[in-house]
Amino acid sequence: MDRLFRLPNLAYSLLLASVAQVSFAQGNVGDESTVRYSASYFFEWAPVTAQDMLDRIPGLDLGGMGGFGGGSSSRGRSTGGSRRGSPGSGGGGRGFGGGSRSIEILINGKRTAGKNNSTDRQLSRIPSEQVNRIEIIRGTSGELDVRGSGQVINVVLNEQFSESSLQYAIGAEQSPDNTVRPRVELFYSGQTGGLNFQGSAMRYDPYFYTSSREYSILGDFSPNDRILEVRKRDPQGGGITTNLDYEINSNSSARLNASWTDGTHTSDTVRKTTDFKVNPNIDTFQLETSPGIYGNWEIGGDYEFNTQAGNRWKILFISNALESANTRERYDVLSETSKEKNLFLDSWSNTKERIVRGSYTFDLFESQDIEVGAERAQTILDSKLALGLAGVTGTPSQSVGGLIPMPVSNANSTVEEMRYEPFLIHNWIISQEMSLETSVLYEDSEIMQRGDVSKERDFDFVKPKVDFRYDLTPQLQLRGTIEKVVEQLTFNDFVAATDDQDEDSNVQAGNTDLRQEWYWNYEINSEYRLPNDIGVVSGRLYYEDWHDRIERMDVTVNEAQLQSANGNIGDGEKYGLDIRTSVRMRMIGLPNLLITVRSTVEDSKIIDPILGVERRMMGSWRGRTNYAFRHDLPNLNLNYGMSVQDSFDGGRLRYDIDDIEYGSGDPFWDAFVEWVSPQDITLRLEAQQIIEKAKMCRERRRFVGRISSSALEEIEDQCYRSGPIISLRMTGTF
Repeated sequence: MDRLFRLPNLAYSLLLASVAQVSFAQGNVGDESTVRYSASYFFEWAPVTAQDMLDRIPGLDLGGMGGFGGGSSSRGRSTGGSRRGSPGSGGGGRGFGGGSRSIEILINGKRTAGKNNSTDRQLSRIPSEQVNRIEIIRGTSGELDVRGSGQVINVVLNEQFSESSLQYAIGAEQSPDNTVRPRVELFYSGQTGGLNFQGSAMRYDPYFYTSSREYSILGDFSPNDRILEVRKRDPQGGGITTNLDYEINSNSSARLNASWTDGTHTSDTVRKTTDFKVNPNIDTFQLETSPGIYGNWEIGGDYEFNTQAGNRWKILFISNALESANTRERYDVLSETSKEKNLFLDSWSNTKERIVRGSYTFDLFESQDIEVGAERAQTILDSKLALGLAGVTGTPSQSVGGLIPMPVSNANSTVEEMRYEPFLIHNWIISQEMSLETSVLYEDSEIMQRGDVSKERDFDFVKPKVDFRYDLTPQLQLRGTIEKVVEQLTFNDFVAATDDQDEDSNVQAGNTDLRQEWYWNYEINSEYRLPNDIGVVSGRLYYEDWHDRIERMDVTVNEAQLQSANGNIGDGEKYGLDIRTSVRMRMIGLPNLLITVRSTVEDSKIIDPILGVERRMMGSWRGRTNYAFRHDLPNLNLNYGMSVQDSFDGGRLRYDIDDIEYGSGDPFWDAFVEWVSPQDITLRLEAQQIIEKAKMCRERRRFVGRISSSALEEIEDQCYRSGPIISLRMTGTF
């Protein structure tokens, strides 16, 4: 337990050094808990875009740990195991939602009615001279487009944009095997009358390279084999986006956002297996190829009307679709000139989402307002999968690459959800120091499955939330939240799907009996803004009471063929502490050096459905640490920085019906240097995974039958690495 709640010494040092600087109240803390940064605040750093301005603000958690921003490709390792997000692309949240703990970015108090057309990309296209101020909204207000969010950033633009501009970004990225891929982007923005517009076109062909080495021993601890693997993935594609904002008159406005992407991807794998069970050892080789296509489009918009009494009508909509297809073929290499196919796996899916939301906001009293509305969402997943194998009884078919077709349960299915969600939100500014936001949402949904499986089920939830904020001083804010959270079901869990995480498994079974997992969230947040704009120290203590948790469970029908799938395994709990410190190092004479430290400790418990023992929830780290710094040299028009991410007290455990996996890895390092020329041309050199020998590892213990038998069959020890990724990017304006 002492180790679990031990914070890094650096976080303590930064906190103590910062507190020692306390003398005067921070001057930019305004009424209603809003922190305002005028455009003049950023002049010394000569920012080029709105994103550059956000990168200089202490305490903002934009995902880059130090505000790298500026077009990072963000291809770092995953830290989760989570399946949550929209049922389409796996991200973007459920519907429009009513706020979350994540950061929300508004432009002129409005959010973008889109999921794939992200706001942060828009910020990198807005010239800094168009920004009037940036607001960090720590309170609540009926005038906001978001409610109950952890951080709300409002970028306020000048009433009149400058003249239209055409921006460009060109660059190249070098992978560990020295493969170079280009990247080209064009941005056009401007204003005419009441219409503000942005448009972009991008061509981006990222390239991914990983190599791995796996050793395995048998259950009696004798040598089994060694597998050396090189994998290359080569997506190619591009897309366009557009954002329109039209002020119809002083009382009404409309926004429209659209995006489209399209491309292909090819994955090639070379695998060498050395068998140690025979003497002399035998080497065998395999090749895999996985060509595929993808396409995604989205259109979203909103209309807002303000009455003379100050009330507000608003309607929002989103429609999107994501289609992907992939064919995986595996060959045994017999000689330099011959190979034999042993696996054919073809998968196709198309996900469509349609959402409309309407609301009416009115003042109840002078300091209170109510928002009442409803949301309707339709989500559809069409999925097909075909499997062919060699060496089994049957008639070959060209539909499965000339191999023997194999039956796959629930391979051709359509899953559809219709959800209706009326809601009521009450906002009360109790005083200048206190605010209270309460809401209740009722969710009624129907999930229908057609095709290989025919099934319909209804669900309903009442989702209350209470969010209380109290400013003890203009600098110190406390916040308490109680909320019932219902997670989105991932539709791929309903149907048979390819298993990209296990080369020894061809498909992953679906589960038609899934229910939404949900939990009660209890949390206390505190934020202290250090005097003289030194920085921010914040902490979050939380407890989550989980119900119907979704993890791996036994769905075996035939004991000769064990099967598992994601299913509802029961109730559990999760709790933790998250501390963040972001400090300008004025105490050592370096006011332009911003150091950020984040440390999270977490634990959880649930009863494993296969073993019947208490364990930690899957996908949950015991602890994570993030360190980053950013140093600006205004006299040289230069800035540089570095970040490192690491986990401590062990890695993640994954339990399945016949194996247990343990994951661990080395720290993950990024670094960048950026220079802005007198002509406002920005050159950025960035390196990801800069430690060449850094690796991620996995130990998997396989068992004969279920893991409850304790009959060990094999232990696999695999490590993989991708090496440094170097990118050079130049941006400017024509």
